Amino acid sequence: MTCLNDLINSKDSLMPSAAAVLTERFGVSRNADAVGAFVPGRVEVLGKHTDYAGGRSLLMAVAKGFRLVAAGRDDNIIRITAGPAFDDIQEFAYGQTPPHEAGHWVNHVSTVGRRLASNFGDLRGADIAFVSDLPIAAGMSSSSALIVAVFLGLAEINHLAETEIYRHNIHSNIELAGYISCVEMGGTFGTLTGQTGVGTFGGSEDHTSMLCCKPNTLSQFSFAPSLFERDIGFPSEMEMVIASSGVEAVKTGQALEKYNRASIRARKAAEAYNRSANTQCKNLRDVSVHAGEDGFSGAMDAIDRGTTDEDAGLDLQGRFEQFYREDQQIIPAVGDALVSGNIEAIGELVDASHAGARKGLKNLVPETDFLQQSARKLGAIAASYFGAGFGGSVWAMISKDKAEEFRAAWEQTYTKHFPESAKRAEFFITEPGEPAHVV
Repeated sequence: MTCLNDLINSKDSLMPSAAAVLTERFGVSRNADAVGAFVPGRVEVLGKHTDYAGGRSLLMAVAKGFRLVAAGRDDNIIRITAGPAFDDIQEFAYGQTPPHEAGHWVNHVSTVGRRLASNFGDLRGADIAFVSDLPIAAGMSSSSALIVAVFLGLAEINHLAETEIYRHNIHSNIELAGYISCVEMGGTFGTLTGQTGVGTFGGSEDHTSMLCCKPNTLSQFSFAPSLFERDIGFPSEMEMVIASSGVEAVKTGQALEKYNRASIRARKAAEAYNRSANTQCKNLRDVSVHAGEDGFSGAMDAIDRGTTDEDAGLDLQGRFEQFYREDQQIIPAVGDALVSGNIEAIGELVDASHAGARKGLKNLVPETDFLQQSARKLGAIAASYFGAGFGGSVWAMISKDKAEEFRAAWEQTYTKHFPESAKRAEFFITEPGEPAHVV
């Protein structure tokens, strides 16, 4: 905890804006105890829809993200606003669900409140304000970043890390990421019983990257369970240029069904393999390992034999192929190339990842496909879309001395071909940034 006035005077570019809202909109004294939190967005360099299937991802945090400031209350009310540019103030007690349509940001906040009340009992309320410079619904996990930020604020105010049940279940940041993922998805974590989440079927990749990635580093993890595999220094002579397409990767209504379809196909592919091979693999990583000497082709044949008539149209073999290539071949090879300094070698490997998603996940839109291809034509060492798909963003790796020239040319080319989407797009240069932290 710190003094709210210190946060108001912070040198951070956005933290003072969030802190000032508490005094201006909620009347919190500048001398009050408060907590500030920064949570970055994340770039999934590689690992397209692999985490919930037990696979690995190569991740980085970005410098953009959420700044949240919270001050404790003497009741159990959570009062929160997205300020200072918005007048949207939400107020509810722990355990309550505000009456809002699907997709409203407060549903993510109330999900955290309900889960914490269920797992940790009576809690102290808070006045909360947040600001963000992260493009919304752009594949950088802005919704998960908000959930992590709210959790960090409420956890600090209520000293959750000092409670026995917290210490029994959570011993590291990677385990904390797993728990917050379960908060979002609705799952049980250890003895912390689950309840309804926000409706997405995903893994803990987003939360892990936000809490565990390091500056100037690409971090490789595998999931279900979450395990750290290795850190890879980001090439010092390179920059990442990020292009948010302006096509919102929303996760409500029909868009939610499309997003969850990739998860359902992964589960059904594992089930098909189990029926044919008479085993009990829990996910596609287990299938890859169990296939053993038969390897990829043997697993593909088994999935084909085990596919029911009902699932025949889901292309379960295609879903497994995309996972296997990404998890078992592309990510290890890209990591090894970066470690050895052979940066030029990653271009074709990343191209294969992007193409595999186009074929196996079927979640690209014309805008993100164009951004990837145009980035390569303009000289990017490597480029790929990332995130849930059906919109979102593309990253491109380029040498530092060419980064700004490349960014401008990439944006100009995109604007020419997709003028309407370009009105909502954002192109920016970044390097792997800091993980989430409490001030």
